[in-house]
Amino acid sequence: MARPFIRFAATALAALSLGACAGTRAIPGESATRPLPPILFTTVAEVADGRSVFEADGTIPHIGERDAGRTRRSSTPLNAVITLADPDDYPPMHEMQGPLRTLPILIKDNIETRDMPTTAGSLALIDNAPGRDAPLVARLRAAGAIIAGKTNLSEWANIRSSASVSGWSAVGGLTRNPHALDRNTCGSSSGSGAAVAAGWAPAAIGTETDGSITCPAAVNGIVGFKPTVGLVSRTHIVPISHSQDTAGPMTRTVEDAAILLSVIAGSDPADPATVEADARKVDYRAALDAGSLRGTRIGVARFLAGYSAGTDRVFEQSLQALRAAGAELVEITGGPDAGAIGEAEFTVLLTELKADLNTYLASTDPAQVPTRTLAEVIAFNAATPREVALFGQETFIAAEATKGLDDPAYLEARATSLRLAGPEGIDRLLAEHGVVALIAPTNGPAWSIDAVNGDHYLGSASQLAAVAGYPHLTVPMGFVQGLPVGLSFIGAKWDDARILSLGHAFERATQAIRPPTFVRSADELPALAPLLAPMARLP
Repeated sequence: MARPFIRFAATALAALSLGACAGTRAIPGESATRPLPPILFTTVAEVADGRSVFEADGTIPHIGERDAGRTRRSSTPLNAVITLADPDDYPPMHEMQGPLRTLPILIKDNIETRDMPTTAGSLALIDNAPGRDAPLVARLRAAGAIIAGKTNLSEWANIRSSASVSGWSAVGGLTRNPHALDRNTCGSSSGSGAAVAAGWAPAAIGTETDGSITCPAAVNGIVGFKPTVGLVSRTHIVPISHSQDTAGPMTRTVEDAAILLSVIAGSDPADPATVEADARKVDYRAALDAGSLRGTRIGVARFLAGYSAGTDRVFEQSLQALRAAGAELVEITGGPDAGAIGEAEFTVLLTELKADLNTYLASTDPAQVPTRTLAEVIAFNAATPREVALFGQETFIAAEATKGLDDPAYLEARATSLRLAGPEGIDRLLAEHGVVALIAPTNGPAWSIDAVNGDHYLGSASQLAAVAGYPHLTVPMGFVQGLPVGLSFIGAKWDDARILSLGHAFERATQAIRPPTFVRSADELPALAPLLAPMARLP
């Protein structure tokens, strides 16, 4: 029988004894004199190198208490974590071996772990605990990592409705942005992005179909990497699209992302897309080169900019930093037809959602998951007020109306989307301009949370790489009025190592990451607060 999940119970937190080596650090908003475990901004590299070790008789930094707002200046919950693992499931310290020995890591709650439910944020999956690890989770455990909990997400990975509130799920509530708690976290890997930015854990795993790693990473001010589709197994991950889905690391540094990717990448007999993964994977950390920008031609994808004036200003500053680091920048003003790609992509996602989700639901335990098909999930949602109180499920309904993977319309759409985004998109741009990567702002700064009207999305650079299945890295590039924005590096299929190396060099040159402030509103950010106050009057 599956153990019930632990949701921020005080006794569980007291028992969650996995803390840290000697030392103290303060989190913004807390007393600087209060001893805190250094997990807050410990890096994966520090753990991998043995510079930080989390011991069995220590304490993980009260993930649940922090997430619930009980140990910060603001009492507003961040809601980044849905589930904490049961401490009884952890192996003894002496049994933890491998390159990630004792590293606490959080997993997006659409990825199965043997010791916690996998809900995808939906009440329909609230008891979904099949007791199995996704292969990527098994790889993390084998490398010595501690799976500390599951992160909140935009429900069903943000595919249920085009009018959604990103970061919200019926199970986990609304995840808030630690840089300003009234700002959205984007999605769908909302909790993973917010938790790493806040310092709840050194790293998290997210998933992306189109923008679901890179957008939340950028707006929360961290690194996010969407690998080439097929480099990381998707087995036992609640699916949207077998053409575009992939998992990837979300961390504070590119080096940390490279370390994690080296662990989770690899072939899986149950996932045909990964047949080349073992032959293609490398030691991604060893491949990093802080001088990799020098003499490298990079395409500036102007057709992927323009999300906001502030973002464009930060982008121009980033271009100056790239030139100073030795990069040769090539202006690219025109790209493939985004409208045609988007139309074909939507047909693909709708068709594959129905087929892939039905296959996944059939693999779950009927006693735990009574909804066995997408049609039954739609009926469940319609009968469950909390599920549809904020927005509907029109995308689910459209997916249910599709005709299957043999439908000629689907097959044509998949061929069209892949051709336009890959061979006639990224591949053509790289070849015609003689560049090895494309760069663009990842997206604009986080928008205000609006549970009434839904998201106010400004646009994103994610579509080309998502549809083609090519690597896409976002790295913090600066701030717009105190809110973080990211720089995207997009490359050719299987060129993951080079894209990570270029991002690493940019990160070293700019150091644009900044701890969050946890202010209640963006209006309170230092860049904005003085401007919003009345001007002092002369006597």
